[in-house]
Amino acid sequence: MGGSFAKAFAAAGAKAFAWNRTRATLELALIDTLAGELDETTIPTCELVILAGYPASAVAWLEEHAPLLSAGAIVIDAVGVKRAVCERCEAISAGRPFTFVGCHPMAGTQYSGYAHARATMFRGAPMVVVPPQMDEFERADVLERLKELLEPCGFGSFTLATAAEHDRIIAFTSQLAHVVSNAYVKSPTAREHHGFSAGSYRDLTRVARLNAPMWTELFLDNADYLSEELGGIIEALSAYKRALDARDAEGLEALLAEGDRIKREIEGR
Repeated sequence: MGGSFAKAFAAAGAKAFAWNRTRATLELALIDTLAGELDETTIPTCELVILAGYPASAVAWLEEHAPLLSAGAIVIDAVGVKRAVCERCEAISAGRPFTFVGCHPMAGTQYSGYAHARATMFRGAPMVVVPPQMDEFERADVLERLKELLEPCGFGSFTLATAAEHDRIIAFTSQLAHVVSNAYVKSPTAREHHGFSAGSYRDLTRVARLNAPMWTELFLDNADYLSEELGGIIEALSAYKRALDARDAEGLEALLAEGDRIKREIEGR
């Protein structure tokens, strides 16, 4: 994610600086994308700082480097949970001359790492924004500046939410999908799919391939909402199983028709 941000800004002619825990990755990015390293000399020159690490590492970086950030700078994160990150980062920024704004770009692939970064990653994608508590006029100014700073990325929309709203909805739209996909391929039959699968299998298994350490942290930071969604889908799946075990054609058809109806209603057709 961080690599795609860097490539987007570099492609627009902006100077992008970065830090990465893996030195080899940073050196590769310095060759083809970055103007330099993000350190004590370059941090004070940045108008926008993007925390693109795991939740805990993003917070830790800001805590360590907050004194170096310049007045008027905006710091955003790109982390997939908001309550755990926003609460701590807003506390770090309190009383300091920079502003922290929680963000979650709704883009990406099942692949991670700089090798898969691309400048067009965010083009047309939604961005969820969780602004801090501030007066209405100050918030409007910060959000307008943020949109201008992120213009090289080409986001298609900006949606405002609270941290709790974000985490509740993301538990369903993203996290549950990853859990279901990851569990689905654990069927022994998955190894026999070649020659018997097409779009349905491909779509349902795409995000089974994931970064396990990162998703573990994200899931645990949102365990309450994700567990609630898991309980709901387990209950729904159990209803299908009961109908199948009972050879209940009427009940099974009703369950399938209900899901079809809900999907059509959601899509407006």
